[in-house]
Amino acid sequence: MWDVAEELKAMLVFAEHRYYGESLPFGSNSFKDSKHLNFLTSEQALADFAKLIKYLKRTIPGAKNQPVIALGGSYGGMLAAWFRMKYPHIVVGALASSAPIWQFENIVPCGVFMKAVTTDFRKSGPNCSESIHRSWDAISRLAKKGTGLRWLSEALHLCTPLTNSQDVQHLKDWISETWVNLAMVDYPYESNFLQPLPAWPIKVVCQYLKNPSVSDSLLLQNIFQALNVYYNYSGQVRCLNISETATSSLGAQGWSYQACTEMVMPFCSNGIDDMFEPRSWNLKDYSDECFKLWGVRPRPSWITTMYGGKNISSHTNIIFSNGELDPWSGGGVTKNITDTLVAIVIPDGAHHLDLRANNAFDPTSVLLARSLEVRYMKQWIKDFYASLGKKH
Repeated sequence: MWDVAEELKAMLVFAEHRYYGESLPFGSNSFKDSKHLNFLTSEQALADFAKLIKYLKRTIPGAKNQPVIALGGSYGGMLAAWFRMKYPHIVVGALASSAPIWQFENIVPCGVFMKAVTTDFRKSGPNCSESIHRSWDAISRLAKKGTGLRWLSEALHLCTPLTNSQDVQHLKDWISETWVNLAMVDYPYESNFLQPLPAWPIKVVCQYLKNPSVSDSLLLQNIFQALNVYYNYSGQVRCLNISETATSSLGAQGWSYQACTEMVMPFCSNGIDDMFEPRSWNLKDYSDECFKLWGVRPRPSWITTMYGGKNISSHTNIIFSNGELDPWSGGGVTKNITDTLVAIVIPDGAHHLDLRANNAFDPTSVLLARSLEVRYMKQWIKDFYASLGKKH
């Protein structure tokens, strides 16, 4: 974005989403109860951005008659796309990178996500996904042995020892989430988006998982080495904390509430097309869990009602870019819908790689994607000035 802003002589504005960072509408009470959280919705956030842009145009010299383009990655990418859909008079176009706007009820199968994660591991090393697939039963078998829980806690260097079967399930969930996060940030160079990581981190992880047919205990020692790539690349970490998978600054609390109200994304795995334990999508269980956490129940069809689901061909000027390595691409737009609702697919790209700064190790596919994105933006800007000329 810095590079492109310079090229287009643009001003770059980072608007903070309400309830994240320091934008807390009710100060320290913002997360107190569902009454205070009621205003944490995507449509309220979009309205904030609309107000902000109008304010900036009014108060910044020279900004008044200039076009605005919305950019975002991941949830931010969904917001960018929806912003152009809902406020086409405020932004001339949007770049929605890694934006899973179709990861909602009955639009894509609930298993596409975990299947994509598995493909990354399968491609990154021989037998890698098989080793992970085998590890779940190995954990269960070891946990059932007399001193198994203690052995697992020590072999995996856990900060808090496992004490019961619930802890074991929690451990498995934590390991699963780690593999998911690695698939998202499988970048071609060192990075620290979720954690400090080496280049192509899944390839590094898979070096430890070449042999699925070793004994349970050896397999788990290998899994520990693999997890260490993600949690301890710096070598500074003394033990692994299974209550955290990403750096704590990502605003998990706000997202948890949003996932329990409007952002209801069905996920499942079957252990056949993917390397995970079978887990079905159960809306009732999900709803009960949300009620326990926040005192609210999810509205699974709200997002598609609000933003149109697959029915978006009446909109214009949105670029949907997706990396093939990114598990979120399964819920993204990966084929052109019209000639102004366009999809760009980046074969060697993980999660919103195209939005990251230029890097000497960038694969050609992302360089091509970026130049195409800029070409579209220049067209939107040209069209904007042309229609401005007609008005005056």
